[in-house]
Amino acid sequence: MRFLHTADWQLGMSRRFLDRERQGQFDAARRDVLGTLGRLAVSEGCEAIVVGGDVFETNAESARTVRQALEKLRGLPLKVFLLPGNHDPLNAASIWDADRFREACPDNVVVLRDEKPVEVRPGFEVVGAPWRSKRPTSDLLGDVLAGLEPAPPGVVRVAVGHGAVDAVAPQADPVAAIRLAGVRAALAAGKAHYVALGDRHSTTEVAPRVWYSGAPEPTAFVESDPGNVLVVEIDEADLSRPPVVTAHRVATWRFESVEWELRGGADVTRLREHLTALPDKERTIVKLLLSGALSVTDKASYDDLRRTAEDLFAAVVDSSRSRLDVRPDDADFSSLGLSGFAARAVEDLRAAAAGADEEAARRASDALALLVTLSGRAS
Repeated sequence: MRFLHTADWQLGMSRRFLDRERQGQFDAARRDVLGTLGRLAVSEGCEAIVVGGDVFETNAESARTVRQALEKLRGLPLKVFLLPGNHDPLNAASIWDADRFREACPDNVVVLRDEKPVEVRPGFEVVGAPWRSKRPTSDLLGDVLAGLEPAPPGVVRVAVGHGAVDAVAPQADPVAAIRLAGVRAALAAGKAHYVALGDRHSTTEVAPRVWYSGAPEPTAFVESDPGNVLVVEIDEADLSRPPVVTAHRVATWRFESVEWELRGGADVTRLREHLTALPDKERTIVKLLLSGALSVTDKASYDDLRRTAEDLFAAVVDSSRSRLDVRPDDADFSSLGLSGFAARAVEDLRAAAAGADEEAARRASDALALLVTLSGRAS
């Protein structure tokens, strides 16, 4: 038997560096990927889709966001199991009990509201560990697994959890972290045959039979392998055999980190060529980590590159670790033909650009670069 494992849809997520138009495109991609994974589940012969938490970004998502998402799941010839996670816990303000969700929820969509196994069909059941607050006081998945009896003979059981596993994220909250030792013990006892996790946005095998699917669309630069869903195949005739887990890439967006040293015009040209070669620019968010120092003329060339990139890519952001200095030299101004007040102003700006006050130096450098650009010297 097969099922599809996914998690962390976080529908309604906003990114502060996206303008309104790009944010709309980002929202559409997160919604459209639901149709993609639904079609994949059908084509791969899956009997169910299990979602390991954080379906919505918050419990306050709009009726439109809820309805459009559920419409993507309506009509699928298989059940879809949704687990409340830390972004959308099953608390007093829960989206799961709101009219906008209940009225739009199709019959094939099931919310895992408690710790009781739910039958998908005879011989296949799912059990979830839902979040009921944003700050749990125990290992929720461990609590559920500890309270389960072994699955009946001939029954495949999939446990669905959400949160950080201690072996993968040792810095996680020690109170709420999922203890891998407890999960392993439950698997060995036959209480579950696969553990479908959410919370970590990168596809990760934690241990045999224990996986994070990752988010189907990326959300941040720190994610190492987002954009996948997992098709899991379990041999019902021999449950001792490890499941076959196959990752399928479904993402259409990318977060691209670019680290580059700039020491002159040739480096700016190479950076331009690198950015030009990146595919799907309108669905790529670029973070630039720059180092080095440029003349005013070369900085003006870089500024032109940056303006072009901002038009082409979904967003271009700067790393907080970027350190790009501007060091004016005589060649920047020798042919401008400036005299009198203008020449004295340039000398004052050059002095400020070389000064110890970092903010004043930055403003002076920007002014000098603008002067060069307006004088037609930018390459």
